[in-house]
Amino acid sequence: MFFIKNKETFDRELKKTRESFFSRIKSLFFRKSKLDTDFIDHIEEVLLSSDIGTKTTIKIIHNLEKRIQKEKYGGKIQELYQLLKEEIESLFKNIKNECLEKKIEEERKPYVIMMVGVNGVGKTTTIGKLAFFLKKKGFNLIIGAADTFRAAAINQLEIWSDTANVPLIKQHMYADPASVAYDTLQSAKSKKMDVVLIDTAGRLQNRIGLMEELAKISRVMKKVIAKAPHEIMLVLDASTGQNAFEQVKKFISFVKISSIILTKLEGTAKGGVVIGIMDQFQVPIKYIGIGEKIQDLKEFNGKKFIDSFFLPEPEIPI
Repeated sequence: MFFIKNKETFDRELKKTRESFFSRIKSLFFRKSKLDTDFIDHIEEVLLSSDIGTKTTIKIIHNLEKRIQKEKYGGKIQELYQLLKEEIESLFKNIKNECLEKKIEEERKPYVIMMVGVNGVGKTTTIGKLAFFLKKKGFNLIIGAADTFRAAAINQLEIWSDTANVPLIKQHMYADPASVAYDTLQSAKSKKMDVVLIDTAGRLQNRIGLMEELAKISRVMKKVIAKAPHEIMLVLDASTGQNAFEQVKKFISFVKISSIILTKLEGTAKGGVVIGIMDQFQVPIKYIGIGEKIQDLKEFNGKKFIDSFFLPEPEIPI
């Protein structure tokens, strides 16, 4: 579900996305009262000009055309608008998005989450927000600063952990990341913590080195907790658009991503990337970042995300 105060607040937070991609869909329908031969082509152009991605756009258009033919669509714009909304919603239906809190409660604790993502996507900030979010849910957490490649990452994580009032395990810069993870899990077990968040380096330009590092961290953590990590969360910057697709491709090629956190969604017009990523990779988006404050991390729900941008049918001219 979404963790939002009200619909007006959520709409305001995603204003740029709503006024670009989805508003173009709406304006396309508002300009027409009847279907003509070029209308489907215009829909396709709008989808392609967004950051949904070519494959997902083709799938939406193909399914839309099949439904028009099968259901003997009557030619009313209002009906086509609803069909388009349903087809976009359908991309989310088969993606299993289990409640993280429930998984934490059901698993023998501590529940270990390894955070991955390239430098600059807001990974360290997101760890602080996630720690605060879960602490507000009643869980006891500890954070491991295993991104030892950047001194700034350790310092920044320390600030966020202090703000969230969550303990942090750290070592010096260039320390062995696996050693930091090991110490963190040992501390978590001894203190009977519920959740462990492990930060990792984001040097994707050195894929082989990063792959080996993440594999080593996982192996070492299993010496302390056999099932660790229970969850691998990939942090992506929504404002990078199609580049976010490339990051997902690279990470899933060498690590099993279980969920995604999409950051900076409030400041971008590229929210269509949400649809493409979930469709193409079948990895659930667990949370979205919609601000700089520590409380600006919200749970994601695909249907409500789509509903927030599609106007009610009666507002479309018939």
